[in-house]
Amino acid sequence: MEFLSSIVGLIPCFYDHTSKHTVYIRDLKQNLQALRKEMAELNNLYEDVKARVEGAEQRQMMRRKEVGGWICEVEVMVTEVQEILQKGDQEIQKRCLGCCPRNCWSSYKIGKAVSEKLVAVSGQIGKGHFDVVAEMLPRPLVDELPMEETVGSELAYGRICGFLKDPQVGIMGLYGMGGVGKTTLLKKIHNNFLPTSSDFDVVIWDVVSKPSNVEKIQKVLWNKLQLSRDGWECRSTKEEKAAEILRVLKTKKFVLLLDDIWERLDLLEMGVPHPDAQNKSKIVFTTRSQDVCRQMQAQKSIKVECLSSEAAWTLFQKKVGEETLKFHPHIPRLAKIVAEECKGLPLSLVTVGRAMVGEKDPSNWDKVIQDLSKFPAEISGMEDELFNRLKVSYDRLSDNAIKSCFIHCSLFSEDVVIRIETLIEQWIGEGLLGEVHDIYEARNQGHKIVKKLKHACLVESYGLREKWVVMHDVIHDMALWLYGECGKEKNKILVYNDVFRLKEAAEISELKETEKMSLWDQNLEKFPETLMCPNLKTLFVRRCHQLTKFSSGFFQFMPLIRVLNLACNDNLSELPTGIGELNGLRYLNLSSTRIRELPIELKNLKKLMILHLNSMQSPVTIPQDLISNLISLKFFSLWNTNILSGVETLLEELESLNDINQIRINISSALSLNKLKRSHKLQRCISDLGLHNWGDVITLELSSSFLKRMEHLGALHVHDCDDVNISMEREMTQNDVIGLSNYNVAREQYFYSLRFIVIGNCSKLLDLTWVVYASCLEALYVEDCESIELVLHDDHGAYEIVEKLDIFSRLKYLKLNRLPRLKSIYQHPLLFPSLEIIKVYDCKSLRSLPFDSNTSNNNLKKIKGETNWWNRLRWKDETIKDSFTPYFQVDKAEAYFAEESETSSIDDDMQEQLQFWQQPGFHFSSIVNLLRPVQCGGSEAAAGSMRM
Repeated sequence: MEFLSSIVGLIPCFYDHTSKHTVYIRDLKQNLQALRKEMAELNNLYEDVKARVEGAEQRQMMRRKEVGGWICEVEVMVTEVQEILQKGDQEIQKRCLGCCPRNCWSSYKIGKAVSEKLVAVSGQIGKGHFDVVAEMLPRPLVDELPMEETVGSELAYGRICGFLKDPQVGIMGLYGMGGVGKTTLLKKIHNNFLPTSSDFDVVIWDVVSKPSNVEKIQKVLWNKLQLSRDGWECRSTKEEKAAEILRVLKTKKFVLLLDDIWERLDLLEMGVPHPDAQNKSKIVFTTRSQDVCRQMQAQKSIKVECLSSEAAWTLFQKKVGEETLKFHPHIPRLAKIVAEECKGLPLSLVTVGRAMVGEKDPSNWDKVIQDLSKFPAEISGMEDELFNRLKVSYDRLSDNAIKSCFIHCSLFSEDVVIRIETLIEQWIGEGLLGEVHDIYEARNQGHKIVKKLKHACLVESYGLREKWVVMHDVIHDMALWLYGECGKEKNKILVYNDVFRLKEAAEISELKETEKMSLWDQNLEKFPETLMCPNLKTLFVRRCHQLTKFSSGFFQFMPLIRVLNLACNDNLSELPTGIGELNGLRYLNLSSTRIRELPIELKNLKKLMILHLNSMQSPVTIPQDLISNLISLKFFSLWNTNILSGVETLLEELESLNDINQIRINISSALSLNKLKRSHKLQRCISDLGLHNWGDVITLELSSSFLKRMEHLGALHVHDCDDVNISMEREMTQNDVIGLSNYNVAREQYFYSLRFIVIGNCSKLLDLTWVVYASCLEALYVEDCESIELVLHDDHGAYEIVEKLDIFSRLKYLKLNRLPRLKSIYQHPLLFPSLEIIKVYDCKSLRSLPFDSNTSNNNLKKIKGETNWWNRLRWKDETIKDSFTPYFQVDKAEAYFAEESETSSIDDDMQEQLQFWQQPGFHFSSIVNLLRPVQCGGSEAAAGSMRM
């Protein structure tokens, strides 16, 4: 009995134990249903969280680690749950009569796994309700500045880095003669903040130059501190702006790097608190004068010395190149002597070294040594001795015309970026290129001269597309010194940044010998009544924003003027009487002024060859018969300017001119377009043609015969036209308009000169397949075309044309912006052998790029776009993606407003756009600020061409 009692007592315990496990078998089907339901809820939550994360990342935010971890856990869980559900369904199907398991142990294991996963999924759902999924990315402390390789500056650099860590040193000055490497050293300090974590809150860089402009420095500070644009605009005085900058900087540990200071700067006037041991901030500046270091109360002043002989020889070898040095056994010995004659001055070493690149005749090296040895052996710091050494590159220019072209560059104020086309046109105006019959031939001649000046390192390329040049300030001063007979006739050429110096010179009659004059003064309101300049041939008055007019008869004592550049005086509303008496005037630039009517007396300018009326601030009236009387006019530019007298009348007058070669113009009416269509002469002259605001006209066609006459058409800009339907016409069949299938059209019938195409706000445009005829296309920009689905369509024989002509073989720049339906650039891979930059913004349907393993990335510099777009791209295989991923860069938000000064620092992407779209009136909102420096160039138009 006792044994039976024990057995009976065990039954409840056994039942309790087994019931806990049998429930896994019994409730399997119910738990599977519950797991599916929970999993669906988790999937929905996952999609919501992921969408929030991706949206935040598009705004340059970074997902939180716990959110990223949860997303990864869910993705793993999805796979696990799918496997469990599949096994559970199989187990249910195998049951006898739908309820009895064939294998209890197997059913138990699956049931338990389903039950446990159900709990886990529920837990994930509970964890996935995040209030915040992403945080703002920290801005980089600095953006890298381009700089020359440094040689021999390690000691000075080490001292500066040590002082940056010294709490007792707040202000440091780097001083030394021009060209000794102060700017390069300061850039190296600036770029040192790139790879390292720093306890400084903000690092600010600005080029001050002369004369210093407090408000310009304040704007740089304001932008770097990310203060609002509205805040800037609502503070009208420098004092108010300084107070706000001071308030913010007092809360930060900052480094302020100021390059090229020529006089004491009042820190408080700018809004900069004085660095001390408490705030631990730093100010480092460069200057040519030790006195400025004292005036700035620098605790440490470091003289940047010339290089040692060893360092100088190392730098000189790098610039001359191994090939030249090894060509003849005597050259290394002679090269060392030349390097020694440069006395360790880096700029001189670089300039002379590059001038000797490829010089493989030892006798020419001997001649250079003799030239250098004629001057004092030591550099005492005097500018003329520096110029005498730098003058070697100038003396080696092949003829006087090139030398004169170089001198002309110095009329632009220091630190100004100079557009090459503007330079060449003014050279033409001065007569430096000889007698000009064809404007295009003269341009080619001018470009050859620019190339020679670059090779001589007297000017340097600026930007990726080499459409601009800059002149180092030492070289700039040397050019002025040279034209003034090496300092003997200082008034022969004058470049003033303020009108007071001009007034002083006028009062003491110092202008009688002046031949070239340039005035840049933003505060100028009124000119002197008149200037006695009987020998003046070139006059620049630019960026004088307060100037409204000249006095009547202002030009009466300047009878010899050939070049007159009044561009970018945006309040200048009228020209003085007597301007028509400038009988020798050959170049006139009135761009970006507020002149409303051209004086009829301009018709007397019988020698005028170049006239610019770009980006005028108001609609302009051009009196009838004015243009037709400019009998020597070769180049006329009317870009982004409305005229009240009618474009068709203007075209008729232009057509009547015998010497006209080049025209840049916007057309917005059918009458004007028809006039152009009827005139073979005008068609041959058009280099840039913009079609804007066409209203009811929605189809634009280009016939092959028309294209053959547009032999100089370089750019096509179509804006605010619903559709652009461009087709080709068989020449042998009248009115036989065909599609792209006629890919045997003769080569000369293509857009063989077309380099730039800009399309914007064409709402019904579906594709741009017609660009296959632009075999030399270098840049393509398409924006705000809501219907476009393909750039190149694969139908109607386009594939054969693409294969035959190697389309986009010269394309360097491609930008696609706000094209919501764009699915593909082209359905087959393209080689893109010249592509440098591709930018894609807000093209959410574009899921692939026409790249494969044969697509070249030899010239590729960057692919820019949103991270989310890049991550969603489809690739044929991962190796292709891997080869292009290093070039991808996330788009950075634009600053509140761009620096308007021509001396401003322009970031790579901005400058790239300036090079790409050198059109003063480009309307697209995304690059409005970028065009400001270009607009002030006066002659910068580039746009488009179109159809018929």
